[in-house]
Amino acid sequence: MNTFFNTLFSNLPNELITYEKYIGAALYHPEFGYYMRDKQKIGRQGDFITTSNISDIYGRMIAKWFSQICKRAQLNPVFCEIGAGNGRFAKAFLQEWKETIQTPLTYIIVESSPFHRKLQQDLLMDDFPIVQVENINEVTAFEGMIFSNELFDALPVHVIEKENEELHEVMIGVRNNQLYEQKVPLTNSDIQMFLKESRIELKEKQRLEVPLAMVEMIKGISRALLKGIVVTADYGYTNEEWMDPRRVKGSLRGYYQHQMIDNILQNPGEMDITTHIHFDYLIQKGEQENLEFISKLRQDEFLLKAGILKELASHYDPNPFSEVSKRNRAIRSLIMPSGMSSYFHVVIQQKEVKLKLSDIFIE
Repeated sequence: MNTFFNTLFSNLPNELITYEKYIGAALYHPEFGYYMRDKQKIGRQGDFITTSNISDIYGRMIAKWFSQICKRAQLNPVFCEIGAGNGRFAKAFLQEWKETIQTPLTYIIVESSPFHRKLQQDLLMDDFPIVQVENINEVTAFEGMIFSNELFDALPVHVIEKENEELHEVMIGVRNNQLYEQKVPLTNSDIQMFLKESRIELKEKQRLEVPLAMVEMIKGISRALLKGIVVTADYGYTNEEWMDPRRVKGSLRGYYQHQMIDNILQNPGEMDITTHIHFDYLIQKGEQENLEFISKLRQDEFLLKAGILKELASHYDPNPFSEVSKRNRAIRSLIMPSGMSSYFHVVIQQKEVKLKLSDIFIE
């Protein structure tokens, strides 16, 4: 633990760092970062689960949908997934493409974690040709689609709070080998610009996460895409929803063995850290980078429009453990109003193509 603190505070007494720097180290430090460590993170034996790991239906659906987009927009079949985790989504996508579409495909994975890159190689390399890079800026610009599932919620954020009618940035220090918070007057001009552009005015005692790292990611995505579609699946709020009194404490959370942890300063490097994203800011910054907004749909609505009901087996199987029954249950779990998908939204943007909402879904 002392070594981790030293990497953060450089052995300087009374030094304070931003939440962004702390989260960046806790998640992405090459030695101590949670995502970089050799441990299972996704699934029952990990700390959290994603919709793409419930069943292969999610990846297979996106593969079919992408093939239709390529035809309608006359795009090259190049698919780039950012943050592919254990590779299960990629495997489902590639299996569907191989079995039913059977045309040449380039599949690029952007993955910063050496542990996850190894998992992806073990799962995919024997059967499917994939291209792996560590950073979006390493991707040679292409035509096609860029897809991410729970990417932006894992980017480091600053934390601000309004106290005594003044805006403060919440900083982190270390004392007696323990992390603590300290508020300082807000001086970061980028944060001030974010508030101005988002037209957000905090209430007294309200906390808010500020996603400055989102901007660089969006720029990287736009640089990598010459022409095509960007699909972002994540959970978050609009500016109006952020002002709901229920969100006065912000949304920073940790997850350890499927338990939510309110204090993310506990056990750095041992748990996932996540925050709800700013959808309006994502869309606004995308527009500034030539990513034209098409639609934001709840994930279950997106899957329905993309044709998931066609995947339900038409016959009843009395065996609840059969593959047909398992598949049908997975589909229902993805589209039920009370299911996991109801917490996620899918943002669709385009660059150098002119598709309408009616153009991008299978009839």
